[in-house]
Amino acid sequence: MWWTTLMLAMREIRRNLLRSFLTILGIVIGVGAVITMVTLGNGATQAVSNQISSLGSNLLMIRPGQRLGPGAGGAGAPAFKEADAEAIEAQIGGIRAVAPAANSRVTVIFGARNWATSITGSTNAYFETNNWQIQDGRTFTDAEERGGAAVCLIGATVRRELFGGQDPLGAYLRVKQFSCQIIGLLASKGQAAMGQDQDDTVILPLHAVQRRLTGNQNVGTLLVSMKDGVDAEQLKRNIGQLLRERRKLSEHDEDNFNVLDTRQIADTLSGTTRVMTMLLGAVAAVSLLVGGIGIMNIMLVSVTERTREIGVRLAIGALEREVLLQFLIESVVLASIGGLIGVVLAAGASALLASFMDVPFLFDPVINVVSFAFSAAIGVVFGYFPARRAARLDPIEALRHE
Repeated sequence: MWWTTLMLAMREIRRNLLRSFLTILGIVIGVGAVITMVTLGNGATQAVSNQISSLGSNLLMIRPGQRLGPGAGGAGAPAFKEADAEAIEAQIGGIRAVAPAANSRVTVIFGARNWATSITGSTNAYFETNNWQIQDGRTFTDAEERGGAAVCLIGATVRRELFGGQDPLGAYLRVKQFSCQIIGLLASKGQAAMGQDQDDTVILPLHAVQRRLTGNQNVGTLLVSMKDGVDAEQLKRNIGQLLRERRKLSEHDEDNFNVLDTRQIADTLSGTTRVMTMLLGAVAAVSLLVGGIGIMNIMLVSVTERTREIGVRLAIGALEREVLLQFLIESVVLASIGGLIGVVLAAGASALLASFMDVPFLFDPVINVVSFAFSAAIGVVFGYFPARRAARLDPIEALRHE
């Protein structure tokens, strides 16, 4: 009986193909929109996590001042010294590496080209804390670090803007009043979560930047890479206590430095994108309800058009539940076909938009199955009333219908 009923439903759908297509269009759009929005949202969440991870592995960023952003490190907040980094590495457990960093914004020159970029002075630990990979060349030697030699590594953006297709290894880069030899090329990392270009950088030994650019022994940032499995909160408390002692803060003084855990940034931004994904998915799901109303409307029309057919079936012995089942299956088949088409279209649209938006395409089988199941449920819910109306027709009145 089930197979026969299904064949009858398919026959009625084929009889009015255009009307059937227009009926399921709302379901197609609804399912496609929900899956596409959720897939792109998951991709955006993953992209944010990847960008935060590119800043460094289990990274703590310690800066002068009581807050981040404009005004951080203002008056009354003394800068760090290289000895602070050495003290943290020597006295705090659970640390993989500590890198002091001094930054400056200058214009670098090679030949007839110039480019405004970020100069970072640090040690070899900087490459570990910030997950930098060396594409070609080498890092600093111990002698170059201690002596503040005029050597540097450049990012992909600086290489492209100044050297084009040339090999920059061994070339000399003009930085203000001195030249530094390029000894290494950094692998590309792309944009960070806040939009800045991580590849637009030149890295020199810390002492070289302090002596030749900043003119002091100040360190603007301490980068601390934690070992896996370490309690980040306890580590932050230990570092805070040590720095308070070194900066001679009394018990009643507030911290004149801040410790930022990049994992907190990742969790916050990922949570925000997940909430936005849920909201967009919920808005898109409204079109599924609109599609369900369209199915109910067409099924009511179908019942009216086939009143005499229903009357004949009831008159020759068809049971009410069999008529109910016929129209209910027809409604479910319409909704399911719309759901299948929506799933296929969503896969293509998600892949295309993910590539356009430069976010990962993450196929989520759960949302695809749930969306399809929801479309079938829409067919049951919105098809039941027309099916029940058909099943309760009086056979004699139905046969008189013109």
